[in-house]
Amino acid sequence: MTPVRVLAVASEVYPIVKTGGLADVAGALPLALKAHGVEMRTLMPGYPDVMRLLAGAAEIRRWPDYFGGPGRLLAGSHDGLDLFVLDVPHLYDRPGNPYVTADGVDWPDNGVRFAALSRIAADIGHGLVPAFVPDVVHAHDWQAGLAPAYLHYDNRPRPGTVMTIHNMAYQGKFARELIGAIGLPWESAFDVHGLEYFGGISFLKAGLQLADRITTVSPTYAHEIQSDEGGMGLGGLLRERASVLSGILNGIDIEVWNPQTDPHIAYRFGAQDLTFRAANKAVLQQQFNLDSSDEAPLLGVISRLSWQKGLDLLLEAIPTILAEGMQLALLGSGDRDLQDRYKAAARANPGRIGVMIGYDEILAHLIQAGSDALLVPSRFEPCGLTQLCALRYGAVPIVARVGGLEDTIVDIGEAGTSGRDATGFKFGPVTADAFAGSLRKANAAFHDKPTWRRLQLSGLATDVSWRNRAGDYAALYRDLMASRA
Repeated sequence: MTPVRVLAVASEVYPIVKTGGLADVAGALPLALKAHGVEMRTLMPGYPDVMRLLAGAAEIRRWPDYFGGPGRLLAGSHDGLDLFVLDVPHLYDRPGNPYVTADGVDWPDNGVRFAALSRIAADIGHGLVPAFVPDVVHAHDWQAGLAPAYLHYDNRPRPGTVMTIHNMAYQGKFARELIGAIGLPWESAFDVHGLEYFGGISFLKAGLQLADRITTVSPTYAHEIQSDEGGMGLGGLLRERASVLSGILNGIDIEVWNPQTDPHIAYRFGAQDLTFRAANKAVLQQQFNLDSSDEAPLLGVISRLSWQKGLDLLLEAIPTILAEGMQLALLGSGDRDLQDRYKAAARANPGRIGVMIGYDEILAHLIQAGSDALLVPSRFEPCGLTQLCALRYGAVPIVARVGGLEDTIVDIGEAGTSGRDATGFKFGPVTADAFAGSLRKANAAFHDKPTWRRLQLSGLATDVSWRNRAGDYAALYRDLMASRA
């Protein structure tokens, strides 16, 4: 097995900094790749939390002026992850969310902040760190999208490049004047075959146009984003590059998400004995001020509250949930209007609807361990991770027929024809009526105890780990290296 060195470039990495699924992937994939002969180091920005955790990191390089202020490149490790950290305080030493101000507005210099990250990635690709010269630079989402661009426009021998899309909705769009400020050649970069995007520039488009390979996080999403609607302005480009585009399903860290050892749940359990799920359900009901009842199906939601996630459809489904005798426990934050409407629904239906605005990792684990079903009614979903966690914990997923939800859940009505065991419920089209119908179908199955137990056990038997997925990435890297030899 040929050893491979890969530099991953990511704006967030679990368990250090997390706002979404990108962090989970960036944190789990390097560890899973070790078994496949891939040495991956991850480059990330030096946010305050990163600098606290890597206080003893070694300084590799120092610059008096790096994109407008002093900067350093550090090397260290945390929780088994080998890291490079770009410590540029004037760009990254800011409180709270990595991308937005306390008011939820994008930092006005985000273009410069993440161009700086991509520039240093390209320099490492060119050999800035002699002890680690990568064979491949793997960029994640728009924040790293300029890494393939810098490597391309440097016009020097370079490593192979891979661009992974975690969500097409976020494209890193900026004014064209930024090109000069971030050190890219105006004549060639501001072009339809470069960064140019409807008169401005897009970091994501740069990566998709100029990387050697493109991946996204599920096979169905790889197909969806080649359409005009799913591609969100980039469908034509992705159709042109379809020969280098592939979908590789995400996995989850099955050590972190393991009901037999999980320190965050009230009672641990395994596939051999689901008895303690009822005890976790009772604790979850207490946490959300829901009526204590084992006979009422408890629906869990762990989600950003947004139109994309279909959380407005769930509000429309509340009458169905109430009429069917179900309960709802929702954890999430996002759109202010949705937050207010969910809080109002909880006030109007005490004991039946419980809502907590925000994110709490411990509570997220308890929702997986204690809810009977997990809802993911997304209008589009590149892969989705919560439904994979649900399978691992015996919570039956009820999901929309989109993206990775389509690829990871086997509907109760498809089991016979697919040759696979059913693991949940899927609905389509993504409408309030179709969602309500799926909820009614799930409620009927819940009260048929043998059927529900088969769904749970099939989910628990599903491989949701990174083991096979990591092998697909390793094969992609080796194929890329061979094509460039």
